[in-house]
Amino acid sequence: MIKTILIDDEPLARDIIKYYLMDYPDIEVVAECNDGFEGLKAIGIHSPDLIFLDIQMPKITGFEMLELVDDKPAVIFTTAFDEFAIKAFEVNAMDYLLKPIEKSRFDLAMSKLPGKLSAEANGTTTKTLLEAVSLTAAPSNRVVVKSNGVIKIIATADIHYLEADDDHVRFSTTDGIYVKNKTMSFFEQSLDPLQFIRIHRSYMINLSQVTKIELKEKDSYVVLLKSNIWLPVSRTGYIKLKAALGI
Repeated sequence: MIKTILIDDEPLARDIIKYYLMDYPDIEVVAECNDGFEGLKAIGIHSPDLIFLDIQMPKITGFEMLELVDDKPAVIFTTAFDEFAIKAFEVNAMDYLLKPIEKSRFDLAMSKLPGKLSAEANGTTTKTLLEAVSLTAAPSNRVVVKSNGVIKIIATADIHYLEADDDHVRFSTTDGIYVKNKTMSFFEQSLDPLQFIRIHRSYMINLSQVTKIELKEKDSYVVLLKSNIWLPVSRTGYIKLKAALGI
């Protein structure tokens, strides 16, 4: 039996999928969720093989929710027309259902399902899709993280600086430290370049936090943030920082 979860804030959309799934007796709907918070919790409880996931939902988007899932199940996205999202799906070979969902299109997606149930293959494809979506979309004004099982939405204005930590990034924020499984290069491309500058191989700062730049030794600078933290600035970082601050 293939376990599936329906994650969509529209009850009618979930009802249509359940109706179509009546033709697939080997698929069991183990949970229905109205938003990404419920979806993340349900995935943790049921460990589904497949999820039907809406993109535009209250609180957090389907993409943001999926980023927080450690062991990603196979995904079939459901969406109203979104030219950018659809191109991303097609380029990355991810299945999507355009609302209102037609039965023939639903059956086509289901016919591809056996090849998508491999956890390793699906996880790689999903990760590639999420990277493409984040890097191609307009700069985000928030970052969604999971800390001790709780989802936290961090406004980028509240981020003081970012620090590379192997294959993770640590965020120093107004409320504390948070960690996300991404690279510094990813955030260098996805955060607003007018707000965030990479000053060092290991650090990126919020320009609004800068209070002072000092020469530490020959060709070596440090920057002081409003949080009273001193951070190193590389030679390249110093050039970028001066240009960004207009000095």
